[in-house]
Amino acid sequence: MSQVKQSSHQSKVARLRRLSQLLDNAIPIPGTPYRIGLDPILGVLPGGGDTVTGALGAYIIVEAARMGLPRKVIGQMVSNIIFDSVVGIIPVLGDLFDVGWKANLRNMALLEKYLHITPKKRKSDFIFLIGLTLLLVIIVLGFATLTVLLIRWLWNSIN
Repeated sequence: MSQVKQSSHQSKVARLRRLSQLLDNAIPIPGTPYRIGLDPILGVLPGGGDTVTGALGAYIIVEAARMGLPRKVIGQMVSNIIFDSVVGIIPVLGDLFDVGWKANLRNMALLEKYLHITPKKRKSDFIFLIGLTLLLVIIVLGFATLTVLLIRWLWNSIN
């Protein structure tokens, strides 16, 4: 890997690491060794919180794909975010799960582990990146829609 490309990757990785720390590990819980991030805190907000954190998690994955990570690793990263999002829509339990799962830190560990594997750029890689971006947008919008429908159903059940 060229010196310029490696330097570019290092600055991107540092920026993505800060974002994942903010989402998963930014706030120490006093008197314990545990930390939480904005992901479980924003997840408490109906609809919007999980959508915002899902979109930020998707951004980490898109940047990883742009850096040339293998599709298998990108698939693992997408699985982490999907699992986090699916469980995250369960009120209270999903937020408690977010405290321990830390999907963004898991994805950063995958990114840093496999960063040295940089396949040659091909047209199919660009198409894969476009497809991945569209898939992640659909997933985030799908979870937002599901949350709104769930809240609407609960509201109608109460009234």
